[in-house]
Amino acid sequence: MLVDIYTHIFPGDYFERMKAATPKLENIGQRMQAVRPVWDMDERFRLMDAFGDYRQIVNLPNPPLEDITDAETGTMLARAANDAMAEICQKHPDRFAGFSAALCMLDMDGAMDEIHRAIRDLGARGIQIFTNVNGEPLDQEKYEPLFAAMAEYDLPIWMHPARGSEMNDYRTEEKGRYEMWWCFGWPYETSIAMTRLVYWGLFDRYPDLKIITHHMGGMIPYFDGRVGPGMDVLGARTTDEDYTGLLNRLKKPHLEYFKNFYADTAMFGAKLGIECGLKFFGAGHTVFSTDFPFAPAAETIEAVNSLELDRADLETICKGNAERLLNASFD
Repeated sequence: MLVDIYTHIFPGDYFERMKAATPKLENIGQRMQAVRPVWDMDERFRLMDAFGDYRQIVNLPNPPLEDITDAETGTMLARAANDAMAEICQKHPDRFAGFSAALCMLDMDGAMDEIHRAIRDLGARGIQIFTNVNGEPLDQEKYEPLFAAMAEYDLPIWMHPARGSEMNDYRTEEKGRYEMWWCFGWPYETSIAMTRLVYWGLFDRYPDLKIITHHMGGMIPYFDGRVGPGMDVLGARTTDEDYTGLLNRLKKPHLEYFKNFYADTAMFGAKLGIECGLKFFGAGHTVFSTDFPFAPAAETIEAVNSLELDRADLETICKGNAERLLNASFD
């Protein structure tokens, strides 16, 4: 069996509700809607049938609710999305093995209420957050209760990159061009968020916290030398802040914490990228994902199979880790 742990969906009439409620949606939602399997279940199931014994964990795609709406509206939309995803999972258990709950983190009291409701009442298998909250970093005291709650539930956090063209490539320009904000910006966003959480000491406080990073951990596996030995001299390049002692306050060498994260195989079928990430995170922290329907699922499956892993590792990546992370059995 294949358990695709990171796939996207606009369930039921959620897209129409989002469009009606969010004047800042602009065209990103329309572009997402143009990908038919994200909302058309007949088309989605037709494509899924090609992969045999195959089930998906679903969550919302971009845009983050925090980027397009206010706290009250975003909280309402998160509830609506979670209700719809729960319903579609209950209706099609042979297709969907579960969902990760949407949140609006502009209102953290509301977000915490929705975490508890989605997990306890709707059966969510975890939550999805983004690498920033409308431009704010995650390593802030006000977000600590979210991480504490998920550690207590022993369920994962899916962490999705968020960055748009408003993040310019050069300071002399007003916005990014050629969609480099997506191609290179999303892996950068993921890497920055991971690093900030590590330096914040998150894994010292919650050593068993489960965070699934999209697209094989961003840049981290491919820059392990810069992340590890390169940052051993943290602070030597900085004159306006004092980082003295930051690394020494961590309980382990800082590079080791990055291997606490889980990384998925959603790499657009890139065998070399998957292979590098697998060597860094190990089979025990690598989970199968295609990023369906926004990336080529068949090519991703082919790339994973081409690695010629032993049967135990292949089963761990394609199903076992998902069962362990979600505290579920998919037989």
